[in-house]
Amino acid sequence: MNPTEPRAAGNSSTAAACAVAGGNVDVNADVKDGGNDAVNADVNADVNAAAVANGATTPTATVTTTATAGQPLLQLQDIRKSYNLGLPNQAEVLHGVSLALAAGEFVALIGPSGSGKSTLLNLIGLLEKPSAGSYRIQGQETTGMDDTALTQLRACTLGFVFQFHHLLPAFTALENVTLPSLMREGRVSAQQLQRAKEVLAAVGLEEAMDKKPGALSGGMQQRVAIARALVLRPPLVLADEPTGNLDTASSDEVFALMRRMHAELGTSFLIVTHDPRLAQRCDRVVELVDGQVLRDEVVKKG
Repeated sequence: MNPTEPRAAGNSSTAAACAVAGGNVDVNADVKDGGNDAVNADVNADVNAAAVANGATTPTATVTTTATAGQPLLQLQDIRKSYNLGLPNQAEVLHGVSLALAAGEFVALIGPSGSGKSTLLNLIGLLEKPSAGSYRIQGQETTGMDDTALTQLRACTLGFVFQFHHLLPAFTALENVTLPSLMREGRVSAQQLQRAKEVLAAVGLEEAMDKKPGALSGGMQQRVAIARALVLRPPLVLADEPTGNLDTASSDEVFALMRRMHAELGTSFLIVTHDPRLAQRCDRVVELVDGQVLRDEVVKKG
């Protein structure tokens, strides 16, 4: 694959938008045990290479943000999320969550299994819509947007890193990192290709650009995924257990890389983790329990 030639795959739906983030995301509203388990976000990385090369481009609708100085990057107010509405097994998973994230923050989101972390991350990532409440990104209310507008806003403001790297196995590291540009604009310009090379070099993979995922270690694969999330310079990266599949040494390496990218680029990070050791290395910890924010505090250093 020549990354400067193929056209983008997909449509104007969530599937196309999530391919921008590095893979198709299939969100299954599978509420268990009366709603105590959060929705399972199953990420399907089986994107057909032929479809990527020959599909239609993503929509070209324009999203206008209204951010002002000092305004939160994102703000959730009294967010609620229910599943199976109107059915006997209707269940509310998020119960009035309010949360604000400023530009440049590095925040950990923690909580036990079933606390609603995945559901909250899906909502923040514009993969699902809340049942009630307000969600603003850069000052723009999102709850009334249609799928096309949400797709465009997601592409402009969010990068994603998953627990599993979800790189396309037939593509090189460089081609994987150019996918967000390909999906957003239908082609990869020479400038965008150069940007992808620069980001790969920044994450320490200058010598591995032409290697396919199978030839890379787990830590290197996740570094490619981080480069892919950063290539379009989103103001916010959402990382869902980004070190969950790595050993301790690789985990520390990937976390240190995210901290360095945060410091160098000013990109905000919201990191879901079950690792208290990593959470304490963030600047702020938000704890979600039973669909509500139990704790939101700045991490004391030293």
